[in-house]
Amino acid sequence: MAEEKVSATLTVAVPAARVFAVLADPTTYTAIDGTGWVQEAVDRAPLTAVGQIFRMGMYHADHPDGDYQVANKVQVLDPPCAIGWLPGQEKDDGHLEFGGWIWRYDLAPLGPSETEVTLTYDWSAVPQFIREYLQFPPFGPEHLTNSLRHLAELAAPTSRAWTPGGWTPGGRP
Repeated sequence: MAEEKVSATLTVAVPAARVFAVLADPTTYTAIDGTGWVQEAVDRAPLTAVGQIFRMGMYHADHPDGDYQVANKVQVLDPPCAIGWLPGQEKDDGHLEFGGWIWRYDLAPLGPSETEVTLTYDWSAVPQFIREYLQFPPFGPEHLTNSLRHLAELAAPTSRAWTPGGWTPGGRP
């Protein structure tokens, strides 16, 4: 059986707490995303609890609607070590359905100002009926590396646009 997850790791010259703070802020995901699919945070509140739902506006040319929304459920929240969520969809009746894949960031402090960040996309829990119409992973391997590089830029102490607590009036980088 083939591996059903992909990961990438990058060491950043940023404390783990600052990296985690960027990841706990859904408004940063558009800038972090390496595919260009994430368009905007619909729910802008910081991620603070397992089970929390946060929605993102998305775009993908192969999606039937082009523009669509995902409802993500926080599965892992262990500041400043790990954060992860299950993407899903909200049905017209408000019921949430999740596809079985998870995004997860693991942070390992390497000192007071350096962190090893591992981003994992795991689709091992995706049911067969979904695998019949979706290919996994739905992106190339460069996506994870691009996302980690974007995260490092946002979390860098010299970042002009982001500070803990959100974006400064200067806007996005």
